[in-house]
Amino acid sequence: MSDWLISLEGTEAGKTLALLLAVQAAFLHALFGALQKGKTDPWTARTVIDAGYSTLAAPFAFFLVPWPEPEIWWMFAIAWIIHVGYKLAQASAYTYGSYTVVYPVVRGTGPVFTVVGAGLVFGEHFSGTQWFGVALLVTGILGLALYNLRHITLDRASLPLALGLAMITGGFVAMYTTWDAFVIRATADPFTFIAWFFFIDGLTFPIAYLLRHKGRLPQPILPLARLGIFGAVIAFFSFGGIMLATRLDKVGEAAVLRETSVVFAALIGWVMLGEKVGPRRLGLIFLIALGAVIVEWGG
Repeated sequence: MSDWLISLEGTEAGKTLALLLAVQAAFLHALFGALQKGKTDPWTARTVIDAGYSTLAAPFAFFLVPWPEPEIWWMFAIAWIIHVGYKLAQASAYTYGSYTVVYPVVRGTGPVFTVVGAGLVFGEHFSGTQWFGVALLVTGILGLALYNLRHITLDRASLPLALGLAMITGGFVAMYTTWDAFVIRATADPFTFIAWFFFIDGLTFPIAYLLRHKGRLPQPILPLARLGIFGAVIAFFSFGGIMLATRLDKVGEAAVLRETSVVFAALIGWVMLGEKVGPRRLGLIFLIALGAVIVEWGG
């Protein structure tokens, strides 16, 4: 499968597959965020999901994919640092703010920085039409956050802190998207990066949880184990999908398309979390989708 995937790099078929992977990642990322902001507190949810994907990744990393080249390990170390910062900021933001406010701010602050970072690191450049699409998408995302901010009735006192943490999280999103794209392109086999990243990255929060709680496992164990496994599978296809998309096609375009996750997040917030979706929010959602289409069409 690796050889087939690598053979698609730089082709129209590869570009189409990258588009599909990015949209899939958008939906799954929104679902992943909803899991972390569900009934379980975000720190425990993050812990069991990380434990789940590290456990599932271990046999792939040790027995099924090639081991990383020696010169790649320092890149994994930097990726680990960035992702720990991202997860700390994200869990903190969800602790203090509503999902429908925090999530759009996180996703709205990431695309511009990612596009700029991709230009500096990979020499990618957006056309004027694509920048217009980015502007529409970001305007829609941040407009959605402002709309939610005006109409929310919970967590009002802690919202400034939540918004600040959400913006910091968005910065980490841009950093990890750019850096991880660099690493997955540096490895001979893209699945080597994905498997080993999940194995290494998933160890941090479970170890920290056990140390903090003196070896006690989170309770109730069975529902949390189900959450961990379900979240791990979603994470594999969401993060793995967007990383493969950045290997096949432009990093900036994949990152922008992923931010249509806000559209799915609004629907998930409505269906899963009981949050209202009105005509104005639907209009902003349409603006986000239109911006993503223009970015893809303008390229």
